[in-house]
Amino acid sequence: MAFLSQERIFNPDQIDAAVIGIASDFTSHDSGLHQHQRAQLLFAPIGCMTIESDDQQSILPPTMAAWIPPHFAHRVSMRNVVAYRSIYFAPSLLPDNSFEFTILNVNGLLKELIERMSFWPWDMPIDLQQNTLNLFWEEFHSAPKQNLTLFIPKDTRIKQHVEHWNQGKTLPSFLKEFAKDVGASEKTITRIFLKETGMSYQEWRQQWRLQKAIEWLAEGKNVRETAYDLEFSSDSAFIEFFKKYQRQTPHKYFNK
Repeated sequence: MAFLSQERIFNPDQIDAAVIGIASDFTSHDSGLHQHQRAQLLFAPIGCMTIESDDQQSILPPTMAAWIPPHFAHRVSMRNVVAYRSIYFAPSLLPDNSFEFTILNVNGLLKELIERMSFWPWDMPIDLQQNTLNLFWEEFHSAPKQNLTLFIPKDTRIKQHVEHWNQGKTLPSFLKEFAKDVGASEKTITRIFLKETGMSYQEWRQQWRLQKAIEWLAEGKNVRETAYDLEFSSDSAFIEFFKKYQRQTPHKYFNK
């Protein structure tokens, strides 16, 4: 049975099958930090998920899927209703270039392939899967890669603030105020972010806002609510911000 209830305990490493697909509906979930011996493709046709590892966090709206390589420690969380799809692959099936964590765009065909494979019987013979698998790998390798990943500085003072922001308690402040909150100089904060994330603090702050905007819009907030909650001066200012990073308006992004 491929469709699982939210309460069912599931471990793909205990199932003897080359490809394991599952589907479920979650209302709220936190997987905790864990890893698999298998690779995993994670996708949500409805809702939004957040994927975290030791030093990075990624957002997964319905337009994207995450490729999680074997033995990659990660945590998946979601707050609202999510249609969850996950496919696990035995290492023997993996192409040589599939051992890095990746966020990729999902087109209509790849979405349908994921949907079909998520509902496969676990005892389906591999020869009956082969044609679909071949097409899946073709679409997988041609899918555009997306940059919706934020690296998190390892400084414990900064990580505490990031956790606070991610819980929705406050928004990241401007550099001057944040430096005071951390108890470090603006120069020190800038140096830490450049070294450990490849971005200045202000660039990182904007990327965080973009992640949060996509998450909230995917969960059902409208543009006006999202713009207000992210402290933009107007709806149009938020739409221009979104277009700058995603090259399209929020409406087109979620309805393409």
